Amino acid sequence: MYIERAAEQTVKKVSDTFPVLLVTGPRQVGKTTMLKKLAGGKREVVSLDGMDVRLLAKTDPELFMQRYKPPIIIDEIQYAPELLPYIKMAVDESGKNGDYWLTGSQAFHLMKNVSESLAGRVGIVNLLGLSASEIGGVPSVPFTTDPARLMERMREVPKMGLGDVYRRIWRGSMPRLYQQESADWETYYRSYVETYLQRDVRDLTQVGDELSFYQFMIAVAARTSRPVVYEELAAEVGISSPTAKKWLSILVSSRIVALVQPYHNDVLKRVTKMPLLHFLDTGLAAYLLKWNTPEALESGAMAGSFFETYVFSEIYKSYLNEGKEPPVFYYRDKSQREIDLLLYENGVLSPIEVKKAASPGKAAVKNFHVLEPVEHPEKFGGVKSLKASVGNGAVVCMANDLLPIDQKNWYVPVWLI
Repeated sequence: MYIERAAEQTVKKVSDTFPVLLVTGPRQVGKTTMLKKLAGGKREVVSLDGMDVRLLAKTDPELFMQRYKPPIIIDEIQYAPELLPYIKMAVDESGKNGDYWLTGSQAFHLMKNVSESLAGRVGIVNLLGLSASEIGGVPSVPFTTDPARLMERMREVPKMGLGDVYRRIWRGSMPRLYQQESADWETYYRSYVETYLQRDVRDLTQVGDELSFYQFMIAVAARTSRPVVYEELAAEVGISSPTAKKWLSILVSSRIVALVQPYHNDVLKRVTKMPLLHFLDTGLAAYLLKWNTPEALESGAMAGSFFETYVFSEIYKSYLNEGKEPPVFYYRDKSQREIDLLLYENGVLSPIEVKKAASPGKAAVKNFHVLEPVEHPEKFGGVKSLKASVGNGAVVCMANDLLPIDQKNWYVPVWLI
């Protein structure tokens, strides 16, 4: 059963605009499946996972290009970056858009080669696991805190209870777990981790100690929705801080983890510079930490962290699927005042707090006032050019309805994102 992807229209637009389309994302999120569906059988599909084809691509890319003609899908292009200069020559000669559709699971290995070989000729679409909108079969739009647009969405999205939400969080976002309801969750993620460690981490990054890297992944999962402290991560796994930084960059570049940067404005003093860490698939994080049922996860010590990470990943995917860079930041200062997420678009800052509670109370928005200096920078020793507007705020929570807290802030049910 094919699940329609929200990024399909983005893929079509990019393919119509550039000679080469590159879809990147973690393993098994459905990159090739989506492209095959959109191709409708009119493109040959070549996978570089196979050793014979990969050998040809690496050792004789010119012969490979003679054998496989566009329009074509080349799967797992990171295994043969030697092809990229030849693809460049081919598209320069043909002048046609959309001839080559490529997929790649390893952005950290791939992007340098792409930027050097295909500059100005490639459009990149980042695909993650299924969003709640895709699973529910409802329209996907970039998340907004605008109450009028949220009210419209209320008519499209089915309500979910606490148990339903945590079943979704625990199950994760991998398409196969929704296409095959009988698929065993633990078996699936065990295989996923083994494949990731063996094919991607060992083959493409020369990480010598797979066991230590696996322990590192567990340590990172345990810190989802928390600021990154490399020394802390390194001490837990028994590696150096530079190694911890390098290994985390591998997880980020392969879209296992996202780092959220702190919002910076010179008028805001004493703001922390540490990025915030979120696992992008909550099912994978639950597997690594041995939360074996959604009920145990919901009642456990990390229930709030997983809830926050789920909200972040849904908002993040809603922008990626539209072909947009997610405008997501967070706020934390040296007085420990925090705002879980900030959306910054068109000169407007929209604060978002995330709470597992059904009725978090007005205290949930108590830190939103720290953004006042950006609205009136001249009053706080700043220059007028630092000015930004503060828009509607949201408290994403387990509320049953979209409800106002005050004139600018609203409770937003988690199932509405």
